[in-house]
Amino acid sequence: MSRLEIYQSLWAMDAGRGSHPAVSHEEAFAMVRDAGFAGIAINLGAADIETAYKTLPYFRQYELGCVINAFPASMEDMLPVLTMAREFNAVAVNVIAQVIPSSVDEASLMVQDWMEEAEKEEVTIEFETHRNSITNDLNYTTQLLDAVPDMRLSVDLSHYVVDREFSLPMVEEEQQMIDTILRRADAFQGRVASAQQIQLQIEFPQHQKWVVQFLDWWEAGFRHWRKRASDKDTLIFQTELAPPEYAMTDAEGMEMSDRWQESLIMKGWVEDMWARLVKEEAEQAVQRKETASESAS
Repeated sequence: MSRLEIYQSLWAMDAGRGSHPAVSHEEAFAMVRDAGFAGIAINLGAADIETAYKTLPYFRQYELGCVINAFPASMEDMLPVLTMAREFNAVAVNVIAQVIPSSVDEASLMVQDWMEEAEKEEVTIEFETHRNSITNDLNYTTQLLDAVPDMRLSVDLSHYVVDREFSLPMVEEEQQMIDTILRRADAFQGRVASAQQIQLQIEFPQHQKWVVQFLDWWEAGFRHWRKRASDKDTLIFQTELAPPEYAMTDAEGMEMSDRWQESLIMKGWVEDMWARLVKEEAEQAVQRKETASESAS
């Protein structure tokens, strides 16, 4: 049976004033393991490869899976990331490509080159939907997906919500483009945004309309993924509630919420959502079987 695994971002474990206390990498790995996460995502935008390699013993000690979030601008940048992915036995590399080609044709050639190199190295790569990257623009990205049918996405919709200044309820044309993205999602990143803020406090009453919208999007994406997944496939959901200046702060520089506690809340939401979908599909299978039995008789 296909399954869900929830990963926590190591970058999200960076302490901020008013959030969880500062912890060492080893303490962060222990917290993540004890909280029931399946793995940790390393962000090479927050730490260089040399620093990231120092976490390898903790992955082994705490038996946690690895995802690598990488920011290459060229094949030369990509190659050491692929080597690192093999050594860490990473389930995937999320590519936030630091190039914005002027045409879809140019972008598709670059994507295909990187995909071919990753296949040679037997590393799974997914292109993250992210501002200031090859997937910067929503409409452009939907065209790129048409040009490269095998292109895999790690979907973080917070970037498009801010970039497009979405309003609620969603405009039909924009929702259709989001649906195109969700149909191609092979992984998800958890952050709730609004048209004005990249990262909202998920328990504040004024933000609940956006929480509901993101939960609806994630569920739609899960449904699409489950329809095409095999019994051996695993969906990765990464909670990535980042430190300031992603996290909002007050005049004293104090964070306005505890990101670690919010990660645990989000983890619970996603687990409950997945369990509900599994139950729903099982009930539908029973109904189909009963209907077929009645028709045969």
